[in-house]
Amino acid sequence: MRSRFQNLLSLILLAGGTALLYVGAREYFDSRAGQYEAAREFERPVLDTPETRAATQTVSVRGVSRGETLAKLKIPRLDTELYVVEGDGTKELRRGPGHLAGTAMPGTNGNCVIAGHRDTHFRVLKDIKEGDDILLQTDGGEFLYRVKRTQIVSPENTSALEPTAGAVLNLITCYPFYYVGSAPKRFIVEAHLAGAVQRPS
Repeated sequence: MRSRFQNLLSLILLAGGTALLYVGAREYFDSRAGQYEAAREFERPVLDTPETRAATQTVSVRGVSRGETLAKLKIPRLDTELYVVEGDGTKELRRGPGHLAGTAMPGTNGNCVIAGHRDTHFRVLKDIKEGDDILLQTDGGEFLYRVKRTQIVSPENTSALEPTAGAVLNLITCYPFYYVGSAPKRFIVEAHLAGAVQRPS
């Protein structure tokens, strides 16, 4: 009887481990495929028309629909390059970090909020430090933000979502980074706009 119970328990544990491995692998490959698609969409040439020339003279005025690629996010010290999509739903966050609709666009005054999963795209934030540069490239230019602070808060603390007077970038993910199940806290990276990046002509 004891031997049968042990065999059954072993089978249950094996099945559970296999299921977790499958879910983890699916999330990883979905995130990689999503970033590949987002990169292709972002790098797609824009037709040279009077309308598009006028649009690129201002900051991020191109209409971006939910799920479409909005920006390229780079953290040079961490050798990181990610493509940000518009929206923060389940489907969007599988493709990449998501810009919260209704928050400021990159490079403009206000609070630009971008959320991402701690176990895929935003795992890199565990190594970010005060003073690190974050670059956001859009159709309107490339903008340099500098990390002012990081903090760990409860899900009830929504201060990182509140409007700001200056140009602020908040990156949000769940915390702890290595946690099985639904993580109980949030990790916030607060960065302030340091200026636009001048590209060589």
